[in-house]
Amino acid sequence: MIRKLQQHVFFNLFRAAATVNAAALILLTGFILLKGWRAVTWTFLTQPPLDSMTRGGILPCIVGTLVLSLGAMGVAMPVGVASAVYLNEYACGGRLLRIIRLGINNLAGVPSIVFGLFGLSFFVIYLKIGVSILAGALTLGVMTLPVMIGATEEALKAVPDTYREASLALGATKFQTIFRVVLPAAMPGILTGGILGLSRAAGETAPIMFTAAVFFRPDLPESIFDEIMALPYHIYVLATAGTEIEKTRPLQYGTSLVLIALVLGMTLAAILYRTRLRRRMR
Repeated sequence: MIRKLQQHVFFNLFRAAATVNAAALILLTGFILLKGWRAVTWTFLTQPPLDSMTRGGILPCIVGTLVLSLGAMGVAMPVGVASAVYLNEYACGGRLLRIIRLGINNLAGVPSIVFGLFGLSFFVIYLKIGVSILAGALTLGVMTLPVMIGATEEALKAVPDTYREASLALGATKFQTIFRVVLPAAMPGILTGGILGLSRAAGETAPIMFTAAVFFRPDLPESIFDEIMALPYHIYVLATAGTEIEKTRPLQYGTSLVLIALVLGMTLAAILYRTRLRRRMR
């Protein structure tokens, strides 16, 4: 009787927590949609900012966010997957492995401003890359790396050992077993980590304001060593450092709405691809 009561209480607590989160998301999205939908026009999406960013659009910001997010994933996914494969498939258990995993877990909780300062000191100043797309993508990649490693390692652990044993019994090497059997089976879980990392990279302001983003750049970048505008930093500038903050208020909400839609679109595309992979495996 007591166990059933405890189960009922905890289930209700979980339902309440999920309801609160869903309600907060709906209210936030609805508020931004209500305030910003009038600002989102074709001109707004296809033109650069004009007249001290009080008119025009956000095309350079959209392109910059896409480039930085995909660049971060291009950095984090190969390194994260390789690190997780080593930790789960090759590394021997012991104190050193526990320390490494503890360090990865701690890095996942480090504030993004710390990664921004790291990117500024290491990539921008020490390596002399300068404020650029490359420095921003590397910084965002390092920031999302702990999430990528953790998700990939959990996906690898979820692959049954019988897959590995059957492959080795048929004469495959350990390397062939990992890359032809284990990784394909774990790919849906790996993509889940990629989705989480992509969503975080697209919405971060602190790491890119030190390494990649600039106040104003009307033209599109021509190389990875160019500076760039980005939606999160553009929202910050409009809300805090603009010359006519009240006049740009609709643009602030419109830019926020576009950022939410962009993150949702990229996440949805990754989820659809993950679902397609799962259907192929069945």
